[in-house]
Amino acid sequence: MENIYNYVAENVKRVQDEINEVCIKYGRNPEDVILMGVSKTQPVEKLEVAYNAGIKVFGENRVQELVQKADFFQTHSVPCHIIGTLQTNKVKYLPPLTDTIQSVNSMKLADEIEKQYGKAGKKANICLEINIGNEDSKSGIPYSQAMEMVHKLSEYKNLTVKGLMCIPPIDDTEGVRKYFSQMHKLFVDISGKKLDNIDMCILSMGMSGDYPWAIAEGSTLVRVGTGIFGARNYNV
Repeated sequence: MENIYNYVAENVKRVQDEINEVCIKYGRNPEDVILMGVSKTQPVEKLEVAYNAGIKVFGENRVQELVQKADFFQTHSVPCHIIGTLQTNKVKYLPPLTDTIQSVNSMKLADEIEKQYGKAGKKANICLEINIGNEDSKSGIPYSQAMEMVHKLSEYKNLTVKGLMCIPPIDDTEGVRKYFSQMHKLFVDISGKKLDNIDMCILSMGMSGDYPWAIAEGSTLVRVGTGIFGARNYNV
C-alpha cells in the first residue's frame, strides 16, 4: 500500500537538491548546511517519512508538542530543537526532551534555562534569537544588545551559546539578504571574541520562502516546514 505521505519524501529530496544547488552557486559546501524539518502541528507519521527521507533534526515551536512526540524523537535518537517563543514556566519540562533551544530572546529566559538544566544535571545548547528587523511585532534580542548579552552568558555554567537565530521581515525577494548579511556579521564578530562557553557553530536562518538567500549569506541551518510537510493543521 502506498504511503499517503510519500509526497513528504519527495519534498525532502527537492529541498535538499535545491540547497545543494544554492551551495554550489555561492561556493559553499552542502555538508555545511543542515536541513531542519519544522514539524509543528504535523502528525508523527509525516515525521517518520521525513526521517526516512533524510531529515536528521527537527524543530518544534511548542513544548506541548515536543512532549507529545517525545517517543518518536527518542526512539529514533533524532534531535528536536525548540524554535518557537518559549515561556519561562515551560523550561522545567525541557531537560529530558531536548538539549537545544534556538529561541532564547531574553536574559530572563536564559536565567531560567541555566537554573532548570542545572537542576537536572544537564547542559543546554542555546541560540540567541535576534530581532534583526527591529520589529515591534516580534520578540528577540535587539541587534545592538547581542554582544553585551553574549559576554554575560559566557560566565554561565549550565548553558553554552551555540549560535544565533532570526526571523527577518517577510520578504520573499532578494531584499531579505541584507538582514541575513547583518546576522552573519554578528555571528562572525561574536565568534572572533573567543569567549568561554561561547561555541558559535549554528547560524539558524532561512525558512521555506527565503532559505536560498540565507544560504548565500552564510546560514548553517535552514528551518523548512511547509516546504517539506505541506500546509499545517492549526486545529491540533
